[in-house]
Amino acid sequence: MNKNYLKYKGKLYQKLGPLVRSTYAAVCDIGMLTNRDKEAKKFYKFGNGSLISFPPGTMFGQSAISIGTDTMIGPFVTLSAGMMPNQKLIFEKIVSIGDRCMIGRGSHIIGHMHVEIDDDVITGPYVYITDQNHGYLDTTVPIWKQNPVDKGVYIGKGTWLGTQCVILPGTYIGKNVVVAAGAVVSGEVPDFSVVAGSPAKVVKKYDEEKGWIKP
Repeated sequence: MNKNYLKYKGKLYQKLGPLVRSTYAAVCDIGMLTNRDKEAKKFYKFGNGSLISFPPGTMFGQSAISIGTDTMIGPFVTLSAGMMPNQKLIFEKIVSIGDRCMIGRGSHIIGHMHVEIDDDVITGPYVYITDQNHGYLDTTVPIWKQNPVDKGVYIGKGTWLGTQCVILPGTYIGKNVVVAAGAVVSGEVPDFSVVAGSPAKVVKKYDEEKGWIKP
């Protein structure tokens, strides 16, 4: 390739690069959704000081999604209630995110019956939370054709969910729990504990008398 062309291209990029980056930053800032925006009225609740970053992920069923105050939802986060847009929902409120939460980039929160995230919960990027799984009662029928199973999910106050962890239907996580990156969690997780692995197991737990102990 011609050296003069490469030199010209380099100078052009040096001039345009800052403009492109500043424009994109402005677009993200303008596109951010807050409770001052008309779109926020579609939600069951959209608290003061909360925001959904731009660009958002897939979003539908807003009328059954509640967001508390001072909560930040990162870019490319999927928030959905129900199976599809414009579906008539059975429950008035399906997905609930508390106050002062931070939902990491690219995460998915998918509710069909009940997903509750309590106050002060933070997640790493690409966390997946759902209250529905595929049924598998009949081995002669493709799994996607079988009736799904819904079981509510609860994530307790002050909990930290690590990058790319998966929270399965029927999971109850206590308060101030650490879920390690990549963990796959189901069942009950006690307060003040650390879980890791697939399937996730308690690897450390806080005892008031002994401090941190391994179970």
